[in-house]
Amino acid sequence: MAHPARSTQSGAGPSDAALVVSAMAGERWAQEALYRRYARLVNGLAFRLLPNRADASDLAQDVFVQAFQSLPRLKNRDALSSWLSAIVVRTAHKRIRRQRLMRRLGLLRTEPVDLDTVVSRIAPPDAAAEARAVYAVIETLPAEDRMALVLRRIEGMAIAEIAEQLDRSVATVKRRLASAEARLFERLGGYDG
Repeated sequence: MAHPARSTQSGAGPSDAALVVSAMAGERWAQEALYRRYARLVNGLAFRLLPNRADASDLAQDVFVQAFQSLPRLKNRDALSSWLSAIVVRTAHKRIRRQRLMRRLGLLRTEPVDLDTVVSRIAPPDAAAEARAVYAVIETLPAEDRMALVLRRIEGMAIAEIAEQLDRSVATVKRRLASAEARLFERLGGYDG
């Protein structure tokens, strides 16, 4: 889902473009302002893609480091939220693939996701159980299938936007999404997304 360019809550603060220019000039206050403006977006997306608080927090920190280093490559300074989201998606994708490889090689022990942190505490018991089951399956999906499913079904992104975020064709995203949904259906016995 596209995120509009932001200023401040009052609308009187500097635009994203102005903050980007100042941050590229080395102004620490502008970097801090950008961080404060987008920390919730980055942390939320990171957590939905890697539902382990420690992994998501590390991912979010890495995203901001990468973003501040890469600001000169940002073509549309008013599209900062979409650009940050793309960095989150690409970085999460790389981490998921690397973690799976390291687990296969025996270099990383598997730490299960605490599904109680993913599911709202106020969710009805049946909805909470279903959400836990869905996330348990999501954890087992191949990286690209997982990314496509989370971005489409949890983030609500359009397929074309997912293709752009993942740097894949629309057809590839559709195949990955279909694969992920088929696995959910198979493992959950009738999941209807």
